[in-house]
Amino acid sequence: MPELPEVEVTRRGVAPYLDGQTVTGVVMRRSGLRWPFPVGLESTLVGQTIRRTGRRGKYLLIEFDHGTLLIHLGMSGHLRVLPLDVAPGKHDHFDLLVGAKLVRMTDPRRFGAVLWHALADGAVGEHLLLRGLGCEPLEDGFTALHLHRATRKRSASVKQVLMAGDIVVGVGNIYASESLFTARINPKTAAQRISLARYELLVAAIRATLAAAIEQGGSTLRDFIAVNGQSGYFQQNYFTYDRAGLPCRVCGSEIRQIKQGQRSTFYCVNCQR
Repeated sequence: MPELPEVEVTRRGVAPYLDGQTVTGVVMRRSGLRWPFPVGLESTLVGQTIRRTGRRGKYLLIEFDHGTLLIHLGMSGHLRVLPLDVAPGKHDHFDLLVGAKLVRMTDPRRFGAVLWHALADGAVGEHLLLRGLGCEPLEDGFTALHLHRATRKRSASVKQVLMAGDIVVGVGNIYASESLFTARINPKTAAQRISLARYELLVAAIRATLAAAIEQGGSTLRDFIAVNGQSGYFQQNYFTYDRAGLPCRVCGSEIRQIKQGQRSTFYCVNCQR
């Protein structure tokens, strides 16, 4: 599944082609993806100018004067910027036409979403899918003190708390494992047992890990590719994720794999005590 770095890479890729442009067409090749496409979306968007392209967690936000188009890439989706005459493939479900280009959403497993939030319904942050999200990990509000205070009554493992999304958003499975390794924190440790000093290390690790992943174009797992069709290469630098049975890059101990909340966790038993 595309995580925050992959979505941010996508946002940066499409923004130069969308920001300030007028929508000239909308093409929907099925009734919807995870949820139905908004009724009347073509008439809502055609002729309207895109003010900016943002992101909230794993949601892309294409902002207009009268509302916001929300796009989620789901489990296997990606966006591409293409010439208008490129024929769609089997899994190409949605096109947004702007000038001489189109932004095309490809989603083989159809767990993605294209939704509309009208300004008349309030700020986009109040959308049902956004209003419960935690703070952004790359913004100033994400601090060790914030994490420490928010986890005093959390008996769940720190890995699961990071991924829950209500305290901090967008730290998915890959980057939670990698960040916990960098901070030398065992992923099984109860969140409420971690000290403020160790959360200082974890916040720094999360920021550095996400920033490095974005710089390297994200991770390419299964179907994710960037807007320009290139693959990310952060996966070449994983310390723990998907390295079960291999030696730790730091101490040489074997990387172990466990299940937490039905997701795989990878960690070094020596480095992460």
